Amino acid sequence: MDFEDKSGETPWGELDGAGKAKRLLVIFLKVCLIVGALYLFICCLSLLADGFRLVAGRQAGKIFRNSEIFDNAIAGMLVGVLVTVLVQSSSTSTSIVITMVAADLFTVKQAIYLVMGANIGTSVTSTIVALGSASDKNDFRRAFAAATVHDMFNFLTVALLLPLEAATGYLRHLSGAMIPAGLKDGASKPPDMLKALTKPFTKAISSVDKKLITKIAAAETDEELDALEGKRMLKKFFGCEPKLGCELTDEAAGWIILLLSLLVLCVCLATIVATLKSILKGRIAVWLHRTVNANIPDAKCGGLTVPLSWLTGYFAIAVGFGLTILVQSSSITTSVITPLVGVGVVKIERMYPTVLGANIGTTVTGVLAALAASASKLHLTLQVAFAHLMFNITGILIFYTIWPLRAVPINAAKFLGDTTAEYKWFAIAYLFFMFFLMPLFFFGMSLAGVAAFTVVTTLVLLPLLFILIVNVLQKRKPDVLPEVLKTWDFLPAWMRTLEPMDRIICKPLADKMKFCGCGGKSGNDATSTTPKPETSHV
Repeated sequence: MDFEDKSGETPWGELDGAGKAKRLLVIFLKVCLIVGALYLFICCLSLLADGFRLVAGRQAGKIFRNSEIFDNAIAGMLVGVLVTVLVQSSSTSTSIVITMVAADLFTVKQAIYLVMGANIGTSVTSTIVALGSASDKNDFRRAFAAATVHDMFNFLTVALLLPLEAATGYLRHLSGAMIPAGLKDGASKPPDMLKALTKPFTKAISSVDKKLITKIAAAETDEELDALEGKRMLKKFFGCEPKLGCELTDEAAGWIILLLSLLVLCVCLATIVATLKSILKGRIAVWLHRTVNANIPDAKCGGLTVPLSWLTGYFAIAVGFGLTILVQSSSITTSVITPLVGVGVVKIERMYPTVLGANIGTTVTGVLAALAASASKLHLTLQVAFAHLMFNITGILIFYTIWPLRAVPINAAKFLGDTTAEYKWFAIAYLFFMFFLMPLFFFGMSLAGVAAFTVVTTLVLLPLLFILIVNVLQKRKPDVLPEVLKTWDFLPAWMRTLEPMDRIICKPLADKMKFCGCGGKSGNDATSTTPKPETSHV
């Protein structure tokens, strides 16, 4: 997106003293409003995680107890996805896994599969945040693409490294070689600067015993599990300490916190986006857009020019890494950047390396959890944490350092953004299918046996691979295709476009709900510069 000064506002140089003071005061008040809304936004992300833990934390802990199923690489990875989606925190699920390795309940091999799934599950938060931009088609296109670029990187990396790990133990052997000699316990956790600011607010609303999930997962006997079932995960709720026998259960409190945090999250996001739009106009928009998305300038030494622009992306990785270390959450880093991409301040090509840096930053939490283990188990827990780190670094080496492959996750995310902008219900369908239905389906198939899983996976992947190859050839080498495959027009409409499904889903609600985006175009739709997804492509 290229910014131009189309605001029509009076240039700064033409304002008198009073006009300049008034404009500065208005901008200052708007910045204060953004900071306040951003503070509540981050607090709500923390409360959202608490709500998910209260609603589904016990179930997540019980899933982890069935350690025998995690010998299956697919099952282990998909459980990691589901549990992380349930607790809305890869740090929590990874810390549970590392704790269970220290307790001899998981092997390092099993734990590596689980942390791979945790990497996928953590990306759901920014995808949910992107739904807050659904009211504006162009903003929604950019925001959803920004959110799903994180998904695409994680999906692609798991698709490559999971079979490699199952076949060769690549991450297990590499992380084992990284374990230093003479390990010492007692490493302290660095201060969590963000939590120091948000904790007073979030603790006034809810306080949750996160360790109860780990205790349930590590329970060795039914008696111990029954004793834990009688304990409350909710320690405080709006300043009050709930007691056993109280009518308000953990699940009920979780749903209340979940719904309230989602509501405030949407209000904060709308406030941030609207205020940003009012500030980011005229010369401010032009300057900020050019600055954030600018490349590092080349260095000139005499008559020699040293190209440095290629370092820009790696600098963005370092920024994402540093921000995630400070806030102790990759979900917060990506969720805060997503609205900025939505309003057009940050390009998705600049967000992508920042997200990769956040992926590395979130592994620090796992390393810290590993350092809390006893000296006799420290080499095992660190091996799991280092495997998580090398998983993300290997993905970056493949899908970023090899520059032609950078376009794969970015273009996939842009395609999803275009599709979702045209059919807004697709965003909900994507979330449900990719993070719940598909993991559950493949989890069930993996338990049915290797033969059944292989057959089903082959039947799914071969048609998808054929469609991908034909689509690429249709755009780049249409002459090599037979006449019938130069377009997909020979297929029925429901197989090549979402329009029939769009009519079925949205038409009954078109007059009552604007979210579906069907049955008419809004004003901003008319100015859209991105074409509607091709109906001739499957």
